This record gives sequence, structure tokens and C-alpha cells, in this order.
Amino acid sequence: MSDLEKKKFPIGQFEAPENICDTTLDTYIKVIKDFPGRLKNLIEHFTDEQLDTPYREGGWTVRQLVNHLSDSHMNSFIRFKLALTEDNPTIKPYDEAKWAELQDSFHMPVKPAMRMLKGTHQRWVVLLKSLTNKQFERTFHHPEHNKNYNLRESLALYVWHCNHHFAHIENLKIEKGW
Repeated sequence: MSDLEKKKFPIGQFEAPENICDTTLDTYIKVIKDFPGRLKNLIEHFTDEQLDTPYREGGWTVRQLVNHLSDSHMNSFIRFKLALTEDNPTIKPYDEAKWAELQDSFHMPVKPAMRMLKGTHQRWVVLLKSLTNKQFERTFHHPEHNKNYNLRESLALYVWHCNHHFAHIENLKIEKGW
């Protein structure tokens, strides 16, 4: 793996687990529960200059990553709710890169995004803890991938997503000696 690939995928690319048992679901739910606090602890003393530092050459800044996490996790939470209330709904994809270039992602302080992330995760955890095994098998359709995703697999993806972007910021912090 090249240095660029290591910076892009510091924990590796997502690989959907073949079987996700109840114990693994509990572990995943704990990651979702703890993530906003972990992220806050990681970035709470960052200056604006640090927040505006890209995690790699050509990559997003820490500020954009935090806003992306808020945007992405709100979308995922909504996808869960759609899958639970509709029969295999087709979700609305969005252009993450273009969203990251909008002014609210590029220039705003990160506190609003952190509050949104915290609230989204609090609600998501309550929802996740209430689901039965049958509900975790509910699906949504992703039109860009032309694939149906069940909620177990989607949760696994978002646990990876939390850890993936956390590693981007943590590795930058270590590299820069912050």
C-alpha cells in the first residue's frame, strides 16, 4: 500500500462482515454512542489554523471532515428511519465532495456540526437499541450502487466511517505533533 493509500484509508477500506451477531451489534452501537465524545476530545483544543489543515495533500481539512461527519451521519440516520418505515425505499444519494465545498462546511466553526453530530448520535443510539433482529434485516436501495443494504451492514459501514475519519484526524495530529 502506497503512502497516499495509507493516508486515504488509514484503517483499510470497508469490508462488509459476512455475519453480524448480536454481540457485534452491541459493540457497533457503543461505537456510535461514544463517537461524538471521542471526536470532541480529539479536536477540542484545535486552533482555526489546525482545523483548516488538510489531513493529507489534496484531502479535506479537519473542519471539512467534521462537517462531513455531521452531514453523512444525519443522512445515514434518515436512511435507517426510511428503511424502518417503508418497504426497501430508494434513498437519495448526495455528492459528498460538493457538500464539503459549501460555505457551511468550509468556513463555519465546528461547534454547530459537533452539536448536530452529538444529537444525531444520541437519537440514533436510542433507535438502534430498540430494534429487533428482524428490523435490522430491513433494507434500503442505493441507486448509485444498484444494491440493497440491510441495516446491519449499514451500521457496520458507519462504525467503519467513524473510525476511518477519526484516524485521519488522529494521524494528522500525531504527524504534526499537536
